[in-house]
Amino acid sequence: MVNGTHTLEVWGDLACFTRPEMKVERFSYPVITPSAARGIFDAIYWDARREGNRVRPYFHWQITRIEVLEPPRYIALRRNEVKDRVPGTAVLNKWMKGTANPEPLWADGGKDELGTDQKGRTQRQTMALKTVRYRLTARIVPKPAFRAEQVAMNSQFQRRARGGKCFQQPYFGCREFPAFFEYVEDTAATAQPPIPLDQHVGLMLYDVFDLSREIVKDGDPPFISLFDASLRSGIIEVPPFESAAVKKPGGA
Repeated sequence: MVNGTHTLEVWGDLACFTRPEMKVERFSYPVITPSAARGIFDAIYWDARREGNRVRPYFHWQITRIEVLEPPRYIALRRNEVKDRVPGTAVLNKWMKGTANPEPLWADGGKDELGTDQKGRTQRQTMALKTVRYRLTARIVPKPAFRAEQVAMNSQFQRRARGGKCFQQPYFGCREFPAFFEYVEDTAATAQPPIPLDQHVGLMLYDVFDLSREIVKDGDPPFISLFDASLRSGIIEVPPFESAAVKKPGGA
């Protein structure tokens, strides 16, 4: 940990950070988005308290820097995606308690083949990235009620990341593209430098949640924010979420 920030080196075989303007086919940004990077840190350590249908996060991760260690390489994939989604929490609880029979989502077939109301599957083209590697730097931003616990939060993340522990498998944009990570103790001693690439990426997805909120309710609509991203010598400097450089709904 340097000046309250943590650095991870992450890598994987495939990644897809879908551009939101592509409504049907998935087309990845050339580099990882702050939202996807935050998800990797969250998978290692995140804490919150549930209060009925509300969640009170203790903190959020602020991504500060993205270093690209491998040049962007695209690969075309065709995948089967189900059109339905898993039912809500109430139905899932019934399945877990055994009061109702689970109803799986079938990737092949719908009402005609299975006698159900499922919509079946659809084939979609994906322009993904292959052989990706990044160095991500982030810091913990505690909510006002939990600022006194910031030192303990940093220590817990550091302990978990050093040991390779995570609550769920981190992934690169899609869950079928797993991400592997290693905690970087000293960035100055890191052997691999960022790639020598300067590129104006344009408007990039920053996040789909309002990171400033102290209470999140179940069913809250997405809060889409964007920022003007540029690669300079293989590095994207990410502005703070509260910065005016981050474009938010309604100019929030």
